[in-house]
Amino acid sequence: MLNDKTKLPNVMSQHHSASSHKLHLRNLTIDDYDDMLEIMNLVYSNIGDGIWSKQDIEVLLKIFPEGQICIEDNGKVVACALCIIVDYDKFGDNHTYRQITGNYKFTTHDAKKGNVLYGIDIFVHPNFQGLRLGRRLYDARKELCEHLNLRAIIAGGRIPGYAQYADKITPREYIELVKNKEISDPILSFQLSNDFHVKKVLTNYLPGDSESKAYATLLEWNNIYYQDEKEPIIGGQKEFVRLGVVQWQMRNVPSLQALLENAEFFIDAVSDYKADFVLFPEFFNAPLMGLFNEDTAAKAIRKLASYTEELRDKFVEYAVAYNINIIAGSMPLYNDGELYNVSYLCRRDGTWDAQYKLHITPDEKSHWGVQGGSKLRVFDTDVCKIGILICYDVEFPELSRILAEQGMQILFVPFLTDTQNGYHRVSKCAQARAIENECYVAIAGNVGNLPRVKNMDLNYAQSAVFSPSDFAFPNDAIVAQATPNAETTIIADVDLSLLKELHTAGSVRNLKDRRKDLYEIKWFNKKHLT
Repeated sequence: MLNDKTKLPNVMSQHHSASSHKLHLRNLTIDDYDDMLEIMNLVYSNIGDGIWSKQDIEVLLKIFPEGQICIEDNGKVVACALCIIVDYDKFGDNHTYRQITGNYKFTTHDAKKGNVLYGIDIFVHPNFQGLRLGRRLYDARKELCEHLNLRAIIAGGRIPGYAQYADKITPREYIELVKNKEISDPILSFQLSNDFHVKKVLTNYLPGDSESKAYATLLEWNNIYYQDEKEPIIGGQKEFVRLGVVQWQMRNVPSLQALLENAEFFIDAVSDYKADFVLFPEFFNAPLMGLFNEDTAAKAIRKLASYTEELRDKFVEYAVAYNINIIAGSMPLYNDGELYNVSYLCRRDGTWDAQYKLHITPDEKSHWGVQGGSKLRVFDTDVCKIGILICYDVEFPELSRILAEQGMQILFVPFLTDTQNGYHRVSKCAQARAIENECYVAIAGNVGNLPRVKNMDLNYAQSAVFSPSDFAFPNDAIVAQATPNAETTIIADVDLSLLKELHTAGSVRNLKDRRKDLYEIKWFNKKHLT
């Protein structure tokens, strides 16, 4: 009775041409036992005590019928996979096959409290090996694991090829060679190709397994769709998120009230589409500086900062009233004699947070005297984890990587650029951040002119929502894009579940494949990283 022990040669038996097959994947029945017995006698002839009795199969079919899977060809069973559900916390990683199967009686099966699908066996008729039937069985197990909302599939896998190398290398060295494709193991190579990873080496797992020298690999496949049952039934985080992006027209306004009316119009319009977020651009409130046109640019922006707290509080009111999370672009904040560029997250539950711009452009320094902030954080929302980087900050890849390491799923970038080359710096860097950090990035900019405002004369923007670049995403990695240099909005849906798949099974895996043995990104002042 050995777990996941099928031998998989590279070629198909000559007795079966492709045209003669009629394959069907289904659940086992007790009537299939004679076919199963035939296969087990063939594949386990060199392993003692490796054949399941009819009574064993009857028990499995009674306690967990949906977990026993087979493939038939023209009515004859030619491949089988057996499994149970276990409360893995009771066993941990240091267990034997006898322990995990309840002395081969399956008393460890726990459909109510179990959190792991444990693979206890898989075997394929020798004449049908090479048809990738094992892969079909593994895919069926994964589908079952997802359907039952189990955390993972775990199995102890034999390493029958180790016997040839046992006098030269350790099991751990053998496994590394198999991982690196230096040698091939008939079972481990197959399991690795099916997205399982080796958790550890088990000793004395199957004492009678002379080919593996009683060693085994503890293998795991993680269900990325697993939902902890402790999560709330309502009010939990969503898979599909709707984003609203405002491409804001700079126009002279006579008062704060006039600016607020323009902003509320867009918040109202976007919320009508049931969006979860709306993003405004950097310094969207700059038209108010026209009221101080006689002053220098430095004095004007400090007077503009006097409106910031009132604007923030009003946006928090809008967030609650219109049931939408608002990233309120950015605004100047004058505090203790220092001027900052700050973006506010105004949540629809009535709370707010702030992200300061960290990297200040030469223009901001020379004309206004803006200082850079010192804190970076990922923000929790009712929808997902987000990050905010203001304009120039997105051109520094270290920041978004730090946010990605903390679980950021969507990055919001309010920006202000006066020329196309400035815009392209922001947009192309934002696209790169989406790809390298496997997240969505939304950017929002200003358009139009402000002839009465110093240092704010011209604006150019083409707001957009960017995605990673893989098969599940748009071919150009652009979810949506606005008409350039026109006042408008974008409404776009993003699927967060696709990010989970990308992290674990993407064509490339930028986050997972980083060489942490060679380099790292370090934030020096940890109290400023929250």
